[in-house]
Amino acid sequence: MKICMYLLIIVLLSSTELLAEEEAAKEAHPGEAPYMEYCASCHDQGIYKTPSRMFLGMIGPENILKSMNGGTMEEYATEIGQEQRRAIAEYVAGRSLVEGEAPKAPPTCDDKHGFDASKTPVSLGWGNDRANSRFQPAEVGGLTVDDVPALEVKWAFGYPNAAQARSQPTVAGGGVYFGSQDGTVRALDAKTGCLRWTFKANAEVRNAIIISPWNKGDDPSPTIYFGDILARAYAVDAITGELRWKSKVDPHPNATITGALALVGDRLFVPVSSLEVVPALNPAYPCCTFRGSIVALDANSGEMIWKNYSVDKEPVKAGQNRHGTPIYAPSGAPFWNSPTIDMKRGQLYAGSGENYSSPSDGNSDAIIAFDMETGEKRWVSQQTRNDAWNVGCLSDYTDDDANCPVEDGPDYDFAASSILVTLEDGREFLVAGQKSGRVAGIDPDNGQTLWKTPVGRGGVQGGVLFGMAAEGKRVYVPISDMFYPEDLTRYKFKTPAKPGLYAISAETGALLWSAPAPDVCGDLKYCDPGIGQAITAIPGAVIAGHFDGRLRIYSADDGKILWELNSLKEFDTVSGEKARGGSFMGGGPMVADGMIYINSGYGMYFHMPGNVLLAIGPAE
Repeated sequence: MKICMYLLIIVLLSSTELLAEEEAAKEAHPGEAPYMEYCASCHDQGIYKTPSRMFLGMIGPENILKSMNGGTMEEYATEIGQEQRRAIAEYVAGRSLVEGEAPKAPPTCDDKHGFDASKTPVSLGWGNDRANSRFQPAEVGGLTVDDVPALEVKWAFGYPNAAQARSQPTVAGGGVYFGSQDGTVRALDAKTGCLRWTFKANAEVRNAIIISPWNKGDDPSPTIYFGDILARAYAVDAITGELRWKSKVDPHPNATITGALALVGDRLFVPVSSLEVVPALNPAYPCCTFRGSIVALDANSGEMIWKNYSVDKEPVKAGQNRHGTPIYAPSGAPFWNSPTIDMKRGQLYAGSGENYSSPSDGNSDAIIAFDMETGEKRWVSQQTRNDAWNVGCLSDYTDDDANCPVEDGPDYDFAASSILVTLEDGREFLVAGQKSGRVAGIDPDNGQTLWKTPVGRGGVQGGVLFGMAAEGKRVYVPISDMFYPEDLTRYKFKTPAKPGLYAISAETGALLWSAPAPDVCGDLKYCDPGIGQAITAIPGAVIAGHFDGRLRIYSADDGKILWELNSLKEFDTVSGEKARGGSFMGGGPMVADGMIYINSGYGMYFHMPGNVLLAIGPAE
């Protein structure tokens, strides 16, 4: 008897080429046979509303096993023995369950290192302020360009059983809060790294932690907010780590939350994205039915106030592929980034990704303004037309591209949040960087494009990935421009890659200075000079983590490198174990109280794995 197991898994297409090489050299995994017997009939066959096996590893083998042992999948696993369940979990996740004793935790904080209400939050969200400038002023961050030469690693935390670290930390109450690959959210003492508490979400928490504000002298009861890759939003007591509420924001089986939530008063705005592009690799999968959305929740209860989609129309059958599988459209246009808040106009801005199926529409690769009160769209500023793409278009992964849309890309998402820049004379520009390598200045009143500057070359992992920064009228633009070999043919590039850091004018888009990234990779595998991680600016300097494992701090005046740390080594951690850095990617540096908190390690999409959080401060 076949059992259709609705495993709570969302996988990546592949972690690294190295993993594939290692698996090829091994004998068949013991979990492969039971998976094929009990699970593949649903998860490998494109069954509607069933997550695909191709989303390897994002919730980890522990959570997969838990879903079969007393979780939502228990009723479907009654005929599967415990050893087989364990093997299936390891096979699906692509890594082993932890054997023996649990990983060592940092020492527990004593009473002197508990929550400190006098230390109010240092940020209002993903970008430090509601405008998402990613600039940390000296009076809040306690760090300027003058402090840079004396910086050193003060302590390190190692993520257990992890190959990537991408949840941007936040600092408040004297503590640092962050998520992890296995779904554990932690609160550590910001100065010593001792452990205050842990909370276990259902799946990986990859976005930044957001915390409710308070004023000095208050007796606060703050809450932290975050989302997991299963599209659940959480509210957790910031002092005790106890769950206050949990809310599923989208029923689609491949929906996820990647961008950080945005908190304004009693409203929590949640950007919803998805990985439905991955099961589209299977020609039997009816692609595609997901639409990106912004969800407004009551921050006190988790109840939904409103929800509005990037794509206006609900997907309907629009045809079929050459195998007779239905094609649904319009679809896609996910929101990968954290909303930018405009209190003056009462609206928020979010950047969408590509459509997943043909025909493409006018809502993909666009900056969209939503009314914060009602969720109504005020305007849509599409920056790249005719962008429909899914993984079925990648010839390296399939011999059958039946689900590839006729547009075939170019997959130019807005992966990074836009920045609302206010000039000294009061004029405002919404500045948005795209994977195309172009940065646009947009009128926040009507969505009109005022200027557009080609900074990078672009590509699947090209252009602007996780985040720019701005100080005054100067915008700092990190460029990845990493490419796969097949990109050279697909994109027909006419210009060289331009990895590095650039400064442009928010007023005109004019290039102010260029700092091409040094290439120190040599023959090191999965090394690339580009900048994928979000950057952070402080007075006089810009902090940028590179794919090559180097954390560099640049002069804000001319782009000169002022300081550098090579994270490709082992670090002694607060738990007494070793951790290692890798490629910098995802959430960027958080600056607070004279310290920098930053993750190193991104063992997926052909980057170098690692599992360390570094706390960096001035030498004593």
